[in-house]
Formats: sequence, structure tokens, C-alpha cells
Amino acid sequence: MSTLMRPQSDLAIGSARTRVPSHLLHELRNPLNQIIGYAEMLAEGEEAERHVRFASDLENIRAAGHRMLALIDENFTSFDDKAFVAAVDDDDEEPSASIPAQQRAAIPGVLLVVDDDAINRDVLTRRLTRQGHRVETASNGHDALRLMRETPFDLVLLDVVMPGMDGYEVLQHIRSDGSLRDVPVIMISVVSEMQSVVRCIEAGAEDYLAKPFNPTLLKARISASLEKKRGRDRESALFEQLQENYARLQELERLRDDMRNMIVHDLRSPLTAVIAGVDMLRRRGDLNASQRELMTIAAAGGKTLLGMVNDLLDVEKMESGSARLQLVELSASALVAGAVEQISSLAREANTALVTEIADGIPGFSGDESMLSRTLVNLIANAIKFTKAGTVTINVSEDGGNIRFAIRDTGDGIPAEAFERIFEKFGQLDSQRGGTGLGLAFCKLAVEAHGGRIKVESTPGTGSTFSFTVPLGANS
Repeated sequence: MSTLMRPQSDLAIGSARTRVPSHLLHELRNPLNQIIGYAEMLAEGEEAERHVRFASDLENIRAAGHRMLALIDENFTSFDDKAFVAAVDDDDEEPSASIPAQQRAAIPGVLLVVDDDAINRDVLTRRLTRQGHRVETASNGHDALRLMRETPFDLVLLDVVMPGMDGYEVLQHIRSDGSLRDVPVIMISVVSEMQSVVRCIEAGAEDYLAKPFNPTLLKARISASLEKKRGRDRESALFEQLQENYARLQELERLRDDMRNMIVHDLRSPLTAVIAGVDMLRRRGDLNASQRELMTIAAAGGKTLLGMVNDLLDVEKMESGSARLQLVELSASALVAGAVEQISSLAREANTALVTEIADGIPGFSGDESMLSRTLVNLIANAIKFTKAGTVTINVSEDGGNIRFAIRDTGDGIPAEAFERIFEKFGQLDSQRGGTGLGLAFCKLAVEAHGGRIKVESTPGTGSTFSFTVPLGANS
């Protein structure tokens, strides 16, 4: 039996491991790693498959190399070894069958191998090329960083111990460079360098590989790192696409709104002229009763349409922030009285009673009279529309530093799932009942512009209560 093949116990120097400089331990292991690497690649070649004895001899060389590495690890320790050896004991064993098949399968990529030893670079490059990867190499950290800025690598295999700029320093440069920080880095180490490897992992390295490289483990870890990289790349690409789509959508919405505003704004002038002309014809004394009725209907329709146009323009202004409040001192009772007067004819036609309940001592407050009046009119009109010959009550009270206006009806009520939708622009409870879906959107924006809140409380079959608040003195 040769010396290299004797049992491990025959060669043990002693129970205590001899401490040697880390660079010397690195030099002892390095040529053995190269012998093992070349033996493994030769054993995988076609010639070895045809000649059994050739393959057997190569296996003996590989096994002897592993035995020598084991003896070195058992009998020597570096000055800076902190008992990290146990962390990689399993790497020298054959990979477990538990490694998933999809992880063992090679994923082709563009790889950069960084090692100051030319033979190490050659061994690893040949191995990776056989696995289907395109490989470039660098002999030092400066060349590695230059190549990374020139070529979009999928993965970097970085030796820990190199002269000049070591692997840890190179990793720091990679992680601090915005254009490079997402490239995964696998540290290449020998067992005695594990303290540095742990430091690199904490600094952002993806993984590590211990020399000599186990072929299956090498493939599995590189494939896993590449898969993670591609997953992150897909996420980044999707996020960028989402941002581009969102920006485009915002631009299209802006163009749509600009077009709509232009059209609606241009409608107002001719529509006002039509309404004025119809009113003038209606006042002529030579119209018969039928003609006068038709003119009245036409005028009412024109005014309704003009109201829709104004609502749309006002909503757009408030949404864009271009609308400004015209603040004056207001009286709650006067505001309600004015709204009731505007809506009284609609209440009579619907056979609906309007009741006002205004608490005593309600103080004056600051607000935009036009906006708040239109808000009350819209809410009362909606209540009448959905009440069907019932009662609509307008209640005003003081509530913790706010004036609270509440419009309560005895109509059909509103389902809870519609509470949010009805305040949205063009949101409607029931499209068959008509309306533009702008009234409540205007109310919400007008109330919020005053610093208040609007809400609805309702139970289907028992009616609804729309209420809003305006802060006392908040807008003075």
C-alpha cells in the first residue's frame, strides 16, 4: 500500500494541530486542489470511459488528493483559524440525493472567475464551460471590476485570498456600486479561509464554494444562484414595466381629461345661447299653449344639461386643486333656507315633505357659500329622488367644534357595499334612475376642501342619512 493510501491514523502528527501561517496553508492546499480538479475532468472524458484502468487510476489520484487535504486539515491550522472548519465539513462529501433535480440542472449563464492562480482559473473555467456557461476570467480585483463594468455578468466566482485587493475588498466595491450590486457573488475558499468567507457572506456574498470543488455541488450552487438572479431580474423588469405603464396611463388620463374639459368647456357657450334663445321665444305673446309647453320643456332640458356641464367642470377643478374657496361668514339657518327654497318645487312634484331641524345657538362659520349651498341642494335633491312620497329632514347641529348638516330620508336605503362607490366620480347606485354620478362626487370634494368629512348611514328599506361637517373657524 502506498504512503498516500495508508489509513489516516498512521500519518497523524499528533492530537494537537500545528499552527502555521494562513498563506502557507493556502499554498499547501492549492496544488492539491488543482490535481483533484484535473483528475476529475479527465475521469469524465471519453478516453477514461473507454479504458477502465485509466478511469480507475484517475479515481485513485483524486482519492489520494482528498486524503492529503484531509491530513492537512487534521494536522495543521492557520494563525487566524477560529474553528470554522466544521461549517464546511459536509462540502467534502458527496452531495446528498436530497438536492432537487431542478437545482442540480445547469442554467447557462455568463460567469466571471476571479483568481490570482492561472491553473485554478483554468480548472474552474473548463469545469464551468462543460456545464454550458460562457466564462471570462480575471487574475486580480482591479481587472475583475473593470470587466464587470464592461460586461453584464450573471454571476461572479471570487477567490477570497488574492494579493493586492483581496476578495473581501472586491466584494465591498461591487456592493457599493449601483450598477454592480445586484450581480450575485460566490466566494471561492479553502477550509482555512472560512473566517473570511463568513465575513464576505455577512457583507452580501450569495454563497461560497470550498476547494476542491465537488462537481455536483458546484453545479447545484451555481444553478441556484443563477435562478435567484434571474428571478430578481424578472421582478425588476416587471416593476420597471409596471412603472412605465403607470406613467403612460397617467399621461393618457391627463390627455383624456384635457380633451373632455375642452369639449365640455366649449359646450357651455353655445348651450347658454340656446337656453337664452328658448327663453326669449317662450316669452313671446304669439305662442299657443302647446308651443309654450314645448319651449318650457326645452328650456328646462337645456338648464339641466348646463348644470351637468358645470358639475363636471367644477369636479375637475377641485380634483386638480385649481379651485379656490371664496370664504365668507355664513349662517347655517340661512344656508339651509336658501337650499330648501331652490328645491321646493322638486319636492312638491314628488309629493315629498321637507322638514328642517336647526338646533339653537348654532354659531356662524366661515365657508364658500356657493359650494356649500350646492352641496345641500344636491343632497336634498337626491333624498327627494329616492324617497317616493315620503319625508326628507334637514338637521343642523354643533358637533365637537364642527357644524354638522344631516339630510335624512324615508326612501329605499342604500346597501353597505355601495357606500364608497356613490361618492366616486361617475359612480351611481342605480344607472336606471338616471343622473351623471357627479353630484355626490362634487359634494365630497367641496366638503373636504373645507376640511370636513361626508358620510352615509343607511339600512335598505328604512331610508338613508347623508351627513357632512364643516369645522368652526378652521378656514377663517
